[in-house]
Amino acid sequence: MFCDQGGTVTVVTQPDVTVIIGAYEAMPYLVECLASVEAQTIGPDRMEVIAVDDGSTDGTGEYLEEFAARAGMPVTVVRQENSGSPSGPRNVGLGKAAGRYVFFLDADDRLGTEALERMVAMADRNGTDVVLGRVEGVNRTPPKSMFGRTLERTDVFSSNIKFTLSAQKLFRRALLERHGMRFDESLWTGEDALFTLEAYLRADGVSVLADHTCYYLVGREDGKHVTKTGSYTLRFDSARALMKLIADMVPAGPRRDDLMVRPFLITLLPQFGPKFLKDTEEVRRNKLELAKPLMDAYWTPGVARRLKVHERLRLHLVAEQRTEPLLEVVEFVRAGKQAAALLEKRGTRLYLAYPHFRSGTEGIPDDVYLAEPREARAFPGYREPAARSLPRRALRRIRRLLPSGGVGAAAA
Repeated sequence: MFCDQGGTVTVVTQPDVTVIIGAYEAMPYLVECLASVEAQTIGPDRMEVIAVDDGSTDGTGEYLEEFAARAGMPVTVVRQENSGSPSGPRNVGLGKAAGRYVFFLDADDRLGTEALERMVAMADRNGTDVVLGRVEGVNRTPPKSMFGRTLERTDVFSSNIKFTLSAQKLFRRALLERHGMRFDESLWTGEDALFTLEAYLRADGVSVLADHTCYYLVGREDGKHVTKTGSYTLRFDSARALMKLIADMVPAGPRRDDLMVRPFLITLLPQFGPKFLKDTEEVRRNKLELAKPLMDAYWTPGVARRLKVHERLRLHLVAEQRTEPLLEVVEFVRAGKQAAALLEKRGTRLYLAYPHFRSGTEGIPDDVYLAEPREARAFPGYREPAARSLPRRALRRIRRLLPSGGVGAAAA
């Protein structure tokens, strides 16, 4: 609270949530975006908006100022030269935020009804530091695997949340301030993945709100979005940063391998998909050179086992820097062909015969083609190996140690 010159006492209450909007050339999508903010049921007295116009020339800045003049909640508008990525505007917003929580809203997208009220309530109820609200796509494909059911409290190792690392989530601001977390402005793509995964790892619990649409991910008709895709080299920068973060924060072992699946599968592998067939020889060579230190440092048998056969095979060939067999495998996958299934060990081992399987010249190990149970179950005739139970093993061990009369004789 503070007193003005007349002695009047004014109580300043902290908003529950600060909505941070980075906007670049966002018209006319910004109109619906701001309307969705204004319609939030949490109430104008419990929220504030920090909107950063990142050098727009299409009237975005002017519309933000018009909104600020008429909105019922406090709105701060910052206009700046174009920074080239969403990181700068988000960091400016974070520096000015006063809310207990922050929510990053892209100017192309919009909030669902009751989104902020429900997410803040969930975080308060569970004491969690990050809340994911269900996302629905509008001319875009939204993430789905992590929204199968509402989870009051989970973490990055116990759920599929590692497969949604965009910034459009509710974050407890105290968490971000305690660890000095900001978006990496040296990255031109994937900066939100780095920020969000660090938040997951540092959080005292994460909540998933799956029974209510909180966010609408909008595909622009002009194909433009806040994030600029840039050249392929930027994808390797993103993968490198994310892999280093995981290695720095998670000890080697199964939990690290679980997390490493994400940058290998989502960021790195697409560089060796259909586009690789169209790349020039120089680009192909450069991609393999960029991938080599990442494969050397972070590619492990534990990561490999967590992938499908064709994914593992491609990355195995990337690790070995073998362009020609890699091109054949990529073409096979691009054509939509189904690899023949070979059952061995009475149906308990299933190999998928992608190109060069048991080739005498290429020498790729059989294990690269061995399907893990979750992939193999789709094929008729496959029998998952029966787990040898601990009690059964213990009983056999006891019997070996007992006199020839066995357990009954000893008991008598």
